[in-house]
Amino acid sequence: MNNQKYDKTKLYKTSLKEIIEKTKSKTMAQKMAIVCQSLKRIIPYYFWVGFYLPRNEHLELGSSEGPPACFRISYSGVCGRAAKTGKPIIVPDVNKFPGHIACDPRSKSEIAIPVLDSGGKLLAVFDVDSEEIGIFDETDEKWLYKILNLALNEKC
Repeated sequence: MNNQKYDKTKLYKTSLKEIIEKTKSKTMAQKMAIVCQSLKRIIPYYFWVGFYLPRNEHLELGSSEGPPACFRISYSGVCGRAAKTGKPIIVPDVNKFPGHIACDPRSKSEIAIPVLDSGGKLLAVFDVDSEEIGIFDETDEKWLYKILNLALNEKC
């Protein structure tokens, strides 16, 4: 894996500090946009980052940063599975994930984190793609949970 070339803890600490400062007294939509902007700018292996919001039979694109993405996706892909199970998913190689929805062929790995309200209801799925195979790990998962929980004041 390529994880040793980045000091992930340092990158996420920098991101967290900036996100917490900028999200004070903002709406949920503004907070989501700030999270996407800050993480995409600070984390060098992030190719695309965004939120998908539940809408009946599909997930719909919310705030995002990076190249154009699928506006609507089904519950069959990585984000769909995270939404249905309420559990995060780390996919080292998206080409080996059954049902993967390829919004951009440059995406090679992915992590999806469900964002739940205090009652356990799905508010969104936070999704990150990278052009690097195998880049996401437990460090990314831990820090993304922390950032999303503190910035959005919701349960992740």
